[in-house]
Amino acid sequence: MRTVLVTGAGGYIGSVLVPKLLGKGYRVKALDRYFFGADKLEPHPNLVVLQEDSRRIREEHFADVDAVIDLVALSNDPSGELYREATYQINHISRARTALMAKQLGVRTYILPSSCSLYGFQEADVIVDETSPTNPLSTYAKANERAEHSVLPLADGSFTVVVMRQATVYGFSPRMRFDLAINGMTLGAWRRGVIPLMKDGTQWRPFVHVQDTTDVMALLLEADPEAVNGQVFNVGSDANNYQLGPLGETIARALPKEVAIEWYGEPDHRSYRVSFEKIERALGWKAGWTAAEGALEIYRELEDGRVTDFEQTITLNWYQELAKWQKIIRQTEMYGGMVDIRGGE
Repeated sequence: MRTVLVTGAGGYIGSVLVPKLLGKGYRVKALDRYFFGADKLEPHPNLVVLQEDSRRIREEHFADVDAVIDLVALSNDPSGELYREATYQINHISRARTALMAKQLGVRTYILPSSCSLYGFQEADVIVDETSPTNPLSTYAKANERAEHSVLPLADGSFTVVVMRQATVYGFSPRMRFDLAINGMTLGAWRRGVIPLMKDGTQWRPFVHVQDTTDVMALLLEADPEAVNGQVFNVGSDANNYQLGPLGETIARALPKEVAIEWYGEPDHRSYRVSFEKIERALGWKAGWTAAEGALEIYRELEDGRVTDFEQTITLNWYQELAKWQKIIRQTEMYGGMVDIRGGE
């Protein structure tokens, strides 16, 4: 039985990946700060929950570990801009350090889930692949690019390093997020019968379902190192390359209610179409989900009440809420408590 260390294990992708790996017979060490609660992971005899900041990862965390999937990141672009220094520390420096420690301590495989946001802006007639020049526009994208540059040179005959450039992820997760495009559109349709779309709707964006991208992570754990070592793979599907306007219309048609489209904000400067031919050719993998299926999945989960804590589902809002309460607690806590305090006089 192989052991996988998953960082960011309590996050949107991690809370889908961890039970999937356990179901495939792996032992999992799930390391996270658990900003959104450790309750997103169900107890399991082969699961070890490690509450730790990835910037403070230690040698003992790698004991008996065969592979690392380094999901940890401050997501998304708004969070990256507000917490810029922390984004570089976590999304770049901590992952570079984790990869180096993993190699030094005899771990065999390191997988870095990066992002197609590295492509930033491309002309409408350009379809980028893994060899195309990158153009990161945000702190989040720039930190991911730096992480890629730090970990790929570590690849050698005894240490397999793979980079996944994930398309924008969507779909239901125990740690649900509605600050992702398809998820947010679906929430708006469910709540108000309105799909919010950022102007002007012509920008291109690739998408991948959270089940599909975690399937790729599991696949890479078993892949022949000669086929993947030192490689970058775009993860998504050509069919899920959408302009945001037509995407909104696709989601509206998929849902079982009358839905209108509501435009907001300034035009999004990110626009890129991505080729996923390499992963399909090299690994024989194809995405199984469409945007319409993912939107309908989320809609049904909302209808069934499986998403209840909406406060946590907008990542930046939750980080800000935690920071607010940390300040309040520091100002009011005395003698190790609030109303109840510790010790004698």
